[in-house]
Amino acid sequence: MRLEPRPRLVDWTILVLVTLAVVTGVVSLAAGSAREAWLFVLHGAGGLVLVVLLFWKLRRVRRRVTGRFDRTVALSVLLAAVALAALATGIAWVLGADPDLRGWTLLTLHMALGVLVVPLVLYHLTRRFRTPARTDWEGRRTALQYAGLVLVGALAWRAQQAVVAALDTAGADRRFTGSKPREGTGNRFPVTSWVLDDPDPIDAEAWRLHVSGAVERPLTLGYGDLDARDERREVLDCTSGWFVERDWRGVPVGDLLDEAGVREGARWVTFHSVTGYRFGFPVDVARDVLLATHVDGERLDHGHGFPLRVVAPGRRGFQWVKWVTAVEVRETRDWGQWVAIFVSGLD
Repeated sequence: MRLEPRPRLVDWTILVLVTLAVVTGVVSLAAGSAREAWLFVLHGAGGLVLVVLLFWKLRRVRRRVTGRFDRTVALSVLLAAVALAALATGIAWVLGADPDLRGWTLLTLHMALGVLVVPLVLYHLTRRFRTPARTDWEGRRTALQYAGLVLVGALAWRAQQAVVAALDTAGADRRFTGSKPREGTGNRFPVTSWVLDDPDPIDAEAWRLHVSGAVERPLTLGYGDLDARDERREVLDCTSGWFVERDWRGVPVGDLLDEAGVREGARWVTFHSVTGYRFGFPVDVARDVLLATHVDGERLDHGHGFPLRVVAPGRRGFQWVKWVTAVEVRETRDWGQWVAIFVSGLD
């Protein structure tokens, strides 16, 4: 029995897997807890199956490239090249490759290529859309072919992990998120900010922290008023592909909320940066957040968020807001944060 499904099914399965890769890739950016590891497994296994499907697809259509070469064919070739590059960079990153790309990593390049695939796929659909016939889906052979593809994906993913472990490459130390460790202590780890955030150094004497919103007693605290007594060891996992495990010391947000008095009906807490960047969590999650002043006994330097940064267990680095100036308690979620994170830092 042939493992390859009928041509139209191959095309539609590629579309489904590309959609799956994009969705799991985007959602996984906010996934930092071990219970969400399945997202990364699904993303990786689906990508490995996509390699097989693209091989079948390209083998079938290769003659079109040598025939009439118009704009549609040219963009189809570009789509294939970008998709293969996205797959190749993802696989290379997992296997341990980590070249210097002038501030980029293979992981960030992989993500950028994945984003570029989306408009190319949409254009391709406008030119090549074909609905599968009912007969394409019928028969025990089709069911067995897809069962085989699922098995291939699972076995390929496991084999990939075994190869990484056996070769003991840089990929062997990856977290389930794909991030690789960075050595050092204290403030010696990459200074990474979201998009355009790059404020001037903050004057500790003039800086104030405001706790406001749906609270009984709004607070305004200076740097000298902070009781930075709580210390925790947490992992900072950046979406650009690195992580560090550090001892963070600072002020528990739960203590601030208790002091301010959270009003009944309040459900969310948003942390605001001096740059306009902001991110929020449900109240029960925010209570476990630490507003850090120190890392490994060193006062935070400017690049890492002095005077205060969010330390959010199980959350990715872009949610660890730096240069915090306000803690806003809200009754509803701040959906505008998804706009703010792309325009923060603009004057």
